[in-house]
Order: sequence, then C-alpha cells, then structure tokens
Amino acid sequence: MKLIIPSKLYKAIALLFLVISIGVFGYVFISGDTVIDALYMTIITMTTVGFGELHPLNQTEKLFTIFLILISITAYGYTVSILTEYLANGRFFEKLKRKKVQEQIGLLKNHTIVCGYGRNGKQAVNKLKQFNQPCVIVEKRQNELTDLERDEVLYIEGDATNDDDLILAGIKNARSLITALPSDADNLFVVLTARQYNKECTIISRASNESSYSKLKFAGATNVIMPDKLGGAHMASLVVTPDLVEFVDRLTIAGQIEANLEEISVNDLPTEFISKTILDLDLRKKTGCNVIGFKTEDNEYIINPEASTILKRDTYLIVLGNKGQIKQLREVF
Repeated sequence: MKLIIPSKLYKAIALLFLVISIGVFGYVFISGDTVIDALYMTIITMTTVGFGELHPLNQTEKLFTIFLILISITAYGYTVSILTEYLANGRFFEKLKRKKVQEQIGLLKNHTIVCGYGRNGKQAVNKLKQFNQPCVIVEKRQNELTDLERDEVLYIEGDATNDDDLILAGIKNARSLITALPSDADNLFVVLTARQYNKECTIISRASNESSYSKLKFAGATNVIMPDKLGGAHMASLVVTPDLVEFVDRLTIAGQIEANLEEISVNDLPTEFISKTILDLDLRKKTGCNVIGFKTEDNEYIINPEASTILKRDTYLIVLGNKGQIKQLREVF
C-alpha cells in the first residue's frame, strides 16, 4: 500500500523546514544570535504574528528579514495549494480509509481470500457472509470496486496475480482461497502463488476449459469447479430425475429453508468423544440431527455411516436437520 502522504506534500514540508533552517542560520550568522533567539526571530518573521524584535535591526538584518518573508510566503503558498488540492479531491481521506482497511485485514486469521468479484465471486462472498466467515476480496476492475464499497466488504484494490497484493490480502494467514477470475491462466497463476506462500491453505479455483482442470490440480488447487459444466449437468438432471434434484436442492447450507446440511470436524468435539463411536455421540437425541455422511482421514466419504463408526481426529461428520435442529447443533457443539 502507498504511503498516506504523497511526495508533493513531503516536498512542501521539506521546503518549510528549509526556510526555517535558512532563517536560523541567517540570524545566527548575521546578528550573532543564539540558536533559540534565531529560531524565535525566524518563526515570528515567517508567521508575521507581529511580536517585537529582540533588538533593533541593522540594514543587513532588515534586508535578510525581507528576504526571509518573501521566501516564507512562497513556501506557505506552495504548501497550502498542495494540501488544499490533496484534501479537496478526497485522496487524503481515501488513503486513510485504505490504511484502516489494511489494518483490519492484518488482524485477520483463518479467513478466506476471494480473487475476483464477478458473478461467481459475488456468489461465493454472499455464501461466506451467511456463515459469518471473514473474507477479503482482491479486485482491480473499477466497476466491481463500486459494488464492493456498496456491499461493505473488506477488499484490496489490486491484481490477484501479483504476489504483493496477495500478501496484503493476508495469504500467509488465510485458511482458504477462492479464485474466480475469468481467465484460466490467471487462476493458474494465483493457485501457484497462493500455494507457494501457504502450504495448508484450501484453494478452490474456477475453470472454464476442461483442459485446465488437471493443470490447476497439479498447481496445487484443492478443488476445481467448472460452473458451465455444473450448470449443464444440473439442467439435464432436472429432465431425467426432476423430483430427486428438487429434493437435493432443498438440502441447502444457506439456512434459508427447512432442510440444512452441516459439517462437523471431529477435532472440534469435546475430547471425551475422540475414539468413541457415532452412537456414543447421540446426535439424534441431543439435537434432532441425523448423521448422513462421514469423511475419513484419507479423504474418503462414507454415505450413511454405521453407528459403530469410530470418531478419529481429522475426520468429519456430515449431518442433516431442519433450521432449529441445526441451530441446536451449533449451540451444543
């Protein structure tokens, strides 16, 4: 991020200090004043406050004072014009706001970075907001930046393919990254960069072409999503098995309808349940939810697991319930 004070303002401030230095040196050299007396004379001359002189001025001192007044007026005029221009066009407050946002981002841990705020990026951010998941967007298109301001989302104005911008977004502390840029080549570059800075980060990448799938996976993407392919398959499924698809669509994690899915990490459960069984967990009695899936340490999924399934570390439970049951589940675990 650029410094809040621009180079022109630095030059103006430096010019004022230069004028003060000239005045102090001049009065010390010409009048033989002490540094404090010379500084006093310089300041009252530059500010024209009208305080009395320390001693009567000779011809040389008067000429030097006139010279000091003239260069002071020039320095003041230049500084005021720069400062006025800077405040009037809003750049000062805009950079203050960016600095504040950057400080907020710097405090984030285990957040999600979303690269690109297009159609797919917006859907991803909306889903994350529904679950109160902190996220940072990296976007460079001005029209999308307007939407980000309106939606009050933390963002970095920059290029996601740039290492520095990803670092500003907190890639080193991020838990996950979603890259939804229009270009597969750009997404590939983002995946490579993100994996370089964060080995443990979950990376989800968008892809337009099937040929890009294997490249993105090889680069380090945890999952690769092809929106067009998913959309076509979904439409075909509505023709072949419409009731089944509609039922599955109702199993949402958005929390807007009665049926919801929730993921539970066994690591987050009380330690007393580690190495116990799903039956010992007794989710149905405590929350009303049902366990419909289980993810093993080897990333294998078990549909409708047996009640005798052992709960080990680094495994996950997929549970199904209505809104009230899911709320109860979150309160209990």
